Amino acid sequence: MVAVLLAAADTIKDEPSKTPFYVLAGALVLAAVGLTVIGIRRHDSFPGSDGAMRATLAVFVLLVAGTMIAAVATA
Repeated sequence: MVAVLLAAADTIKDEPSKTPFYVLAGALVLAAVGLTVIGIRRHDSFPGSDGAMRATLAVFVLLVAGTMIAAVATA
């Protein structure tokens, strides 16, 4: 029994931390929900300008890319 617990503990030490993935995935989810709420409330004038649309797209591209990289790095 002790050998199994020690083997499990040793396996856990070798795995990389998944915290970056969880943080980025959570930020992506919150951003998506926030964008949905704003889009529903201001559907007539959303997005406000081309600059706002490009900034929003840039934020989401960075969040998705970061989440994908973190998922691969911590797999």
